[in-house]
Amino acid sequence: MQIVPAIASQMIVLLYNLADTYFVGLLNEPSQTAAVTIGYSPFLLLTAISNLFGVGGASAVARALGRKQGEEAKQISSVSFWYGLFCACFFSVFFFIFRGRILTLCGAQDEVFRIAENYTFWVVVVGGPATVLNTLLANLIRAEGSAGTASFGVSFGGILNMILDPFFVLPGFLGFGAAGAGVATAVSNYAAAAYFLIGLIRRRKTSAVRISPRDLRYTGKHMKDILAVGFPSAVQYALTVLAIAAQARFVSNYATEAVAGLGIIKKLDQLPLYFSIGVANGLLPLLAYNYASGNHARRQKAFRLGCAVSLSFSVFCLVIYELFAPQLAGLFIDNELTVRYSAVFLRIMVTAMPMMSVCYPMIIQFQAMGKAKESLVCSVLRKGLLDIPLLYLLDSLLPLYGCMWVQPIVDTISLIVACALYFRMKRQGRGADL
Repeated sequence: MQIVPAIASQMIVLLYNLADTYFVGLLNEPSQTAAVTIGYSPFLLLTAISNLFGVGGASAVARALGRKQGEEAKQISSVSFWYGLFCACFFSVFFFIFRGRILTLCGAQDEVFRIAENYTFWVVVVGGPATVLNTLLANLIRAEGSAGTASFGVSFGGILNMILDPFFVLPGFLGFGAAGAGVATAVSNYAAAAYFLIGLIRRRKTSAVRISPRDLRYTGKHMKDILAVGFPSAVQYALTVLAIAAQARFVSNYATEAVAGLGIIKKLDQLPLYFSIGVANGLLPLLAYNYASGNHARRQKAFRLGCAVSLSFSVFCLVIYELFAPQLAGLFIDNELTVRYSAVFLRIMVTAMPMMSVCYPMIIQFQAMGKAKESLVCSVLRKGLLDIPLLYLLDSLLPLYGCMWVQPIVDTISLIVACALYFRMKRQGRGADL
């Protein structure tokens, strides 16, 4: 099934994110782990860019193929590719110029600031364009039905990153610390992007994905369709950056070990998160193609199966994390105070996972159907509208630990709203046989 390779590729992405934290954690320096935590926010903005054109482009490509419009699918993929590359380069330059202010806003202080600056130079400034192209091309290739090819490319980059991490990070080798993790990430993403580009050039006569700059003359024809679906996804990730940065800034008011602990659990709770994203990414072309071709029974079946798989895995993770939180945190750093913070944070935040595991497929279904308004409402609600006000409120009521309760509350509200929007669409009969 289409979702299996997508899940597999997301698990590899998760593993190399965990590898960064794991090998940096072996240094037993909370400031190094805290710097990677701070650097995660601007790095995540690259995902917002890739989703703007990758998710939007993939949905448009799949719907064009569902309508048997192969040439339009090629035009859409070219427009998505070139605008995604341009925006990635622009953001890398922008971050390089204003990196000091951005990292300070994310909560970087004193020695953590210096380390975070070195780390983000590699992952955002140098490696930013490759990171965007890696995800963007994987989405476009998956949209034409080549889920295995997309999965292999993402997995190749992730495995290479895990191999390179110890050589760049640990003192027994090059000993660059957190900056070394950034170098490994940049190199691996360039390698994965090269794999995708070479593959497209070799399959240019048979692939529905094209990256010809000549297709930019069709920008006006397709950009609205791309942005209508991609914008809500990009907004969600952009607001996620604000929420994560705000949370890190709140936590930085307490102790460096608390910031390091937040970084560790942010990696651990990515297991059910990335699994659900993998399910959603695999569902997108299936839902979009079948919606455009009018096969609503198959679309509904795929959606229900995806939700069941995603929810089951998140509940499994919830049980394991609640039972073994200290042991799992101890895998990443040998610092008693950091582990103690991590265990409490993890047990609170993982309660959000069951709601999130259904909310992601719901948002993806709206995007696959081209329902931009519903998708945007859910995306903004899930990340941005409630997070920061709740951070102020809960941190004042329950200092430090109140920050961790924000996500469970927000995801519960978001799921309720997503379900309400879906059933309202169903009652109104929008998109036959909803």
